[in-house]
Amino acid sequence: MSRTREFIYLAIGTSFGLGLSPIAPGSFGALVGVAYHVAIAVYAPTSWLVPALVLGLVVVVAANHWLTPWAVKYWKDEDPGNFVLDEVAGYLVVPILFRGGELWQVALVGFLLFRIFDIIKIPPARQIDQNMHGSWGIVLDDIISGIYAALAMYGLVWAGVLSP
Repeated sequence: MSRTREFIYLAIGTSFGLGLSPIAPGSFGALVGVAYHVAIAVYAPTSWLVPALVLGLVVVVAANHWLTPWAVKYWKDEDPGNFVLDEVAGYLVVPILFRGGELWQVALVGFLLFRIFDIIKIPPARQIDQNMHGSWGIVLDDIISGIYAALAMYGLVWAGVLSP
């Protein structure tokens, strides 16, 4: 493989190098999803928000599938910690499913809840993480964690903690 191609794969798979952080690479990598969400919310028409987020999710999941064989070989690990496209995808699920609150609430609280759920891995995320291999095994537990985070945000709205 050429050095240029490897550099491009590394840049994409590590969310432009954020996944190479020595501490919390998944959290830093997921910030690319937050930045994409905020940019779309601020600069695009409101009607474009959900379609653009869904498109972003599809692109990230496709890149995850495309680059997983390379990442597994490069890091010699079935679920490399520096390969953070799954965290980007998981975060993007939150603003797709949670359609309320102010932008800063969705970005900040959604990010924090997603990372908490991704770290603790409530079933079935834990079973997927432990038993499913390949690109789907890498990304599905994060998508489940994103779903849990969105549901928790609806719970916080119901409890009066977040604005609807």
